[in-house]
Amino acid sequence: MSGRVLVGVKRVIDYAVKIRVKPDNSSVVTDGVKHSMNPFCEIAVEEAVKLKEKKLIKEVVAVSCGPQQAQETIRTALAMGADRGIHVEVSGKDYDTLGPLQVSKIMAALAKKEDAQLIILGKQAIDDDCNQTGQMTAALLDWPQGTFASEVSLDGDKIKVVREIDGGLETIKINTPAVVTADLRLNTPRYATLPNIMKAKKKKIANVKPADLGVDLTSRLEVLRVDEPPQRQAGMKVETVDDLVGKLKEAGRV
Repeated sequence: MSGRVLVGVKRVIDYAVKIRVKPDNSSVVTDGVKHSMNPFCEIAVEEAVKLKEKKLIKEVVAVSCGPQQAQETIRTALAMGADRGIHVEVSGKDYDTLGPLQVSKIMAALAKKEDAQLIILGKQAIDDDCNQTGQMTAALLDWPQGTFASEVSLDGDKIKVVREIDGGLETIKINTPAVVTADLRLNTPRYATLPNIMKAKKKKIANVKPADLGVDLTSRLEVLRVDEPPQRQAGMKVETVDDLVGKLKEAGRV
């Protein structure tokens, strides 16, 4: 395969930030909070860039859906080695209700427009943990899919994918065009060097709107309430098995 690869890069609240729920329980606090690229998306970008370095593909295009700040995430991907970016502008209420189905429709439309041969996505985002966008995108395009990939290799018009499953590893071979989702152990993303960060500022980012792609962002889901998980109670140590059984009986667990 020697073609174009689309890579999804999502802007999420940084993994090191403590999440806070809004007082009205409508969502989580995002104003004034550090954001960064979803870690699984970083792995997807790294894999696409590695394929290009091996001259197995010609171009890596980073795609992000969201407000103006999403361009910062695209710039990070460009600094890692992507060739150009596409920013799909989504803001306001449309952004608040943007979910995997809407993003999948956008990625499918862009794949057709860009004549992509491969889409690489992170297996999930650390904010919603949905793990749905890759599968939905493949379904909309009627393309083969290799999800939870821990190893990817190209052989002509076929892709060998080693998948992480509950029972261990599964190896499959799929035809292109295809959708692949990156698992944690696929690779270790590189750090963007200062020279590459400077070069990324000169790379092009195209701005498009969902309507330009013929995509309807109407959501079929409604979030009723967001709550913080209950605080864990402190544990205790017991000296003997009898003490353990006694404590469990007191708590009504046995």
